[in-house]
Amino acid sequence: MTREELAQWLRLSAADGIGSLTATKLLQRFGLPEQIFSQSADTLSAGITAKQVKALLDPGQELPALIEATWNWLSDTSAAWRTVVSLADSDYPKALLQLPDPPILLYVTGSHAVYAHLAAKETADDIAIVGSRNATPQGLANARNFAKAFAQSGMHVVSGLALGIDGAAHEGALDAQQDFGSAAGSTVAVVGTGLDRVYPKRHHELAHRIVQHGLIVSEFPIGTPPLAENFPRRNRIIAALTQGTLVVEAAIQSGSLITARQALDLGKEVFAIPGSIHNPQSKGCHHLIKQGAKLVESAQDVLEELPIQPTAQLANTMISGALCADPMPANGIKGLENTQNNPLFEAMGHDPISLDSLIDRTGIPAAQLQVQLLELELLGDVARLPGGLFQRMAQA
Repeated sequence: MTREELAQWLRLSAADGIGSLTATKLLQRFGLPEQIFSQSADTLSAGITAKQVKALLDPGQELPALIEATWNWLSDTSAAWRTVVSLADSDYPKALLQLPDPPILLYVTGSHAVYAHLAAKETADDIAIVGSRNATPQGLANARNFAKAFAQSGMHVVSGLALGIDGAAHEGALDAQQDFGSAAGSTVAVVGTGLDRVYPKRHHELAHRIVQHGLIVSEFPIGTPPLAENFPRRNRIIAALTQGTLVVEAAIQSGSLITARQALDLGKEVFAIPGSIHNPQSKGCHHLIKQGAKLVESAQDVLEELPIQPTAQLANTMISGALCADPMPANGIKGLENTQNNPLFEAMGHDPISLDSLIDRTGIPAAQLQVQLLELELLGDVARLPGGLFQRMAQA
């Protein structure tokens, strides 16, 4: 894309009051952006408001600075691969065309090979993992382990780079990349800011790793701050780029449920991991299951619903037994073999529990109980929660 072409697309995408849906209709009616801007006010006024017509014909004083910032971002040769793709480009991801309001411009940075995979697919064949920002230790472990299993199968894991479940999902896919290299799938982060910044800031290192091995994608212009209204909007891209969405933990009112609804609207599969009835972060998943989402207990449950053909390299790895070195037990929960006969572990149950309640259940003195809990915590079998609570852990 030349600088002049970029300027025309930026003018359209940045026009005040012209969202993706209206811009798409204008492109369908008139053609490329320069053809839209060559129309008279009377011609444009058919179907849009006078305020929108004015925004199209008067680009405003901020446009030159946006063009300059975007061109400079694209031209930075010291950074990872970058591109801006317009709705008219041949390498625009076809999966996004099913949206009624596809992004007019898509900003991308990271692995060109991963982007080529997304752009070439007529139908999305990857998986989204979404969930709470305030996830429990078990939820984080589930997200990371499910994501690693999906990436090992060859899928790319798509999420939103948020704290909690999103971050754990990206980490899990990167774990698979570290173990299996290019034979495994990678991860795609769809963000709600411009790609010249990372939000949240504590994910700066994670974003750097994603850029090295996967992709970060945004429809928002360079310089866009983390505005609250942008994050629900980016969720439709997550849903469109994937063939299914797995919700790990979610409150009853959460952005994860928005993603799940958008996936259903697009005819995609929705999966949910059940949890404790006492955990507020499980209520969204339970709601989805009541509405028809598929209840899953292991990554294999999802893979059986979304079969894919692994790459030849990955298939050879699977046949050699590398993916079966730590097999899933029949009950679908890994990590119980060494603790299932431990009376303390059994006394904990599956819900968060206080030290006093454990003393009542077991009769073990407090000092001795704290030692045993610390041992289980160091083994990764127990997590210490805020408020002096403890919870048993199981690996998905």
